[in-house]
Amino acid sequence: FQKWSFIVLIFFYLSQFRMDRKKCCVQLSVHPSRGLMDEKFIVLVQKVLPGCQLTVHALHQCEDGNSWEAFGHYTTDASGTVNGTCFTGYQSGWDILWELTISSPFRLRKKNVQTPMEVTISVYQGHQTEGFVDQVPLASVLVERWYMAPGVRRIPITEEGLTATLFLPAGPGPFPGVLDLWGGGGQLVEYRAALLASHGFASLALDYLTCKITLETGKMVDNQYFETAYRVLQQHPQVLGSRIAMLALSLGTSITLRMAVNSQVIKVTTAKTYFHILSIWKVTVEKNEVIWRDLLLPITTDPSFKVDMGRLQCPLMLVVGEDDQNWAAYDSAMDIKEMMERAGNSHLLTILSYPKTGHLIEPPYTPHFRASIFRKADTHEKIMVLWGGQTVEHSHAQEDAWKKMLVFLRENLYGGTNPGATLLSHL
Repeated sequence: FQKWSFIVLIFFYLSQFRMDRKKCCVQLSVHPSRGLMDEKFIVLVQKVLPGCQLTVHALHQCEDGNSWEAFGHYTTDASGTVNGTCFTGYQSGWDILWELTISSPFRLRKKNVQTPMEVTISVYQGHQTEGFVDQVPLASVLVERWYMAPGVRRIPITEEGLTATLFLPAGPGPFPGVLDLWGGGGQLVEYRAALLASHGFASLALDYLTCKITLETGKMVDNQYFETAYRVLQQHPQVLGSRIAMLALSLGTSITLRMAVNSQVIKVTTAKTYFHILSIWKVTVEKNEVIWRDLLLPITTDPSFKVDMGRLQCPLMLVVGEDDQNWAAYDSAMDIKEMMERAGNSHLLTILSYPKTGHLIEPPYTPHFRASIFRKADTHEKIMVLWGGQTVEHSHAQEDAWKKMLVFLRENLYGGTNPGATLLSHL
């Protein structure tokens, strides 16, 4: 009995020795390990036995202390390799950031854009589904994703009562400008403007719902506030004042369209807004998730609620999620198209419409949220809002739309023959 115990013990130690050697030999690399948030990267696992089952795991500790994680299962090929292009679900079968999840229904939004989003990518033996924190990975790599490219400057703007941040690209300029408006959640959201500056646009992120003026007076800002923001961007010495775009999402679209029509300062005339016809009594609730799209339906035929589309003089791009449960985006876009066709200026309109895509069309590789907690800017009430979209389709839409938005901005702000404003809206 003692002899066999000795043999079994030797076999156990030899097995552990081979496994430890195997762990030491596994090579995990990510290329590039440091890059912009909208840049793809390749995950490569090498020097593993052929046919081995592996789990690739991603972990992100965000600024509020919450942990986000995702994992995917793979089997090594004949050469003992796993080679996946992350962010492209078609190639890897799993997207390392699309699938980042947390137990609480909060959105993942970078607050401090001057620091990178850090993701630890690890490889584990076998097809694991839980307990990663208690296991020792075969290999790990820390990946940095930045919204600010090297040389991009972040400048807080408080002049003339504004609550805003200006991001200037690297170099002397001058650069085309973008006035960036977000939606009904308020706050100063900077990461999209920072990423635009990384692509060569002087971008002004503007808070218009929870700004200092509103917090001090309790009153909502008026048209003058947006005109001031536009003028500050326009008159900056490193901005081409005759080449400015307005980029808006959700409620910001309503503000942008209204200002484009009525303002004597913001020299852009464009589509319509349905902002004034909302009725809170038409809110739909399913499974405790608020659906706001029905507020706008049916689309009004009253011309007093619509813009004279014959006055549109600048290029307009509408980015539409066809499964948007928060806003009647597709119906609104089709109505805009019909009005512009009647006005004879539909050549100025570009529509990007994506099936199975929801309301929150963010910069690429931002995790998809079909529903999340939303805090109303006016009452601070927390509600669960259904945004819509399916993960794979929505994530591919974010990637495709971002590329085409950048092309649209470059063509009209850098390469356009007629200086003037450009409008780009997420309905």
